[in-house]
Parts: sequence; C-alpha cells; structure tokens
Amino acid sequence: MRNRLTSMALVLLLTATCTAFGAGGGQMPSSMPAPSRAPATPEDQARNDYNDGVRLVEKADRLSADASRQVDERKQSKTRSKAGQAYAAALKKFVHATQLQPSNYHAWNYVGYTSRKMGRYEDALAAYDRALGLKPDYAEAIEYRGHAYLGLDRLSDAKAAYLALFASHRQLASTLLAAMQAWVGEHRSNAAGVDTATLESFATWVSERSTIASQTASLTREGAASAWR
Repeated sequence: MRNRLTSMALVLLLTATCTAFGAGGGQMPSSMPAPSRAPATPEDQARNDYNDGVRLVEKADRLSADASRQVDERKQSKTRSKAGQAYAAALKKFVHATQLQPSNYHAWNYVGYTSRKMGRYEDALAAYDRALGLKPDYAEAIEYRGHAYLGLDRLSDAKAAYLALFASHRQLASTLLAAMQAWVGEHRSNAAGVDTATLESFATWVSERSTIASQTASLTREGAASAWR
C-alpha cells in the first residue's frame, strides 16, 4: 500500500511539472541558452536604410504637396519645415546606404532627389552622375538631373536631358517639360539673374517642344495606349 501511494505521488508530481511547463506557467531552465540572431550583412543594412529612406521621402512629398495647397502662410511655412526635416532624414538614410553598398544606383538617385529638394543642386548633380555612371540608361536619374539643371539655370543641359528622355521615355520627358514650363513662368515674373533674351529663347524652345510632343504623341507606344483608353 505504501509503495502504491509513493508511486502515485511521483506520477502526480511529474504530471504537475509537465503541465506547468507545457502551459507556459514556469520558467525555462537557466542552463538553456537563448537563441542567437545572425548579424545583419552590409547589404541587409543598406536595404533597410534604403527602404526607410523611401518611406521618409513619401512622407516629405506628401507634406510638400500639402504645403503648396495651404492658404495660410504660417501653416504653409510650418508644413514646408516638416517636409524639409523629412527630406533631411531621408538623405541620411540614403547616404548611409551608398556607403554600405556603393553600387546601389537607386540609393544614389535618391541622394540626388533629396539633395535637390533641399536646394543643394550641386550635391544632387554629383549623386545623379554616380547613379548614371552605374546605370547609364537610368531614365529617372536623367529626368531628376534635368530638374537640378533647371535649379541652376543650366538651360542647355536641361534641354539635353529632355531630348534624351524624349527619345526613350516620353512620360518622363513630359514631366520634365512641365517643369520647364513652370520655370519659364516663374522667371517671367522674377527673372532672378536670367537675362531677357536667354529667358525668351528658352521659352520659345519649350513651346516648340510642347507642340512637337503633342503632334507625335500618337506615334509612340505610350501615346497609342492612351489613345485606345
């Protein structure tokens, strides 16, 4: 009888112990090591920085667009300041990504984009040149570089960027042409160092290119696709 009671007590003790651990009610023995995590590779870190930067750029672009719609000057200034902070934070992410992975032409392109949005046009051009050195046919970098040329009033270079896009990527060419038209409008209201002859010559060129683009839109694959919608 005593042996039977002893056996039953052992069974109950073992059952209670197993139940406690199985339900998560007890602590794991301290002798079991915690699972280790492999350190991130430079490529993984670069990818994380790049993705974080893209999210910050999207936030900055939304804020910038919102600022342009603001009527109240105080609110507009505050929103633009927030956009600038987001662009600056994104720039740091992209710069770090290029340091970890110098061959990442997407990151170089975004270094240029964020620099340009912050008014740092020379830095932007240097970054676009790095991106295009890695991928010469990178259409987005060609377009963005065209915007930077406009920011520096380098009109001949901006024209060359447009013509390169017009031959290969009409949609991006159209975006750059719209920026050129906006540049003309802004400088007609405030020349800001551009002489009248240069301004009007560029305005005429932009107008002619707009006419050519509209006349030849149906001849391109993109234009044909839009015509059938």
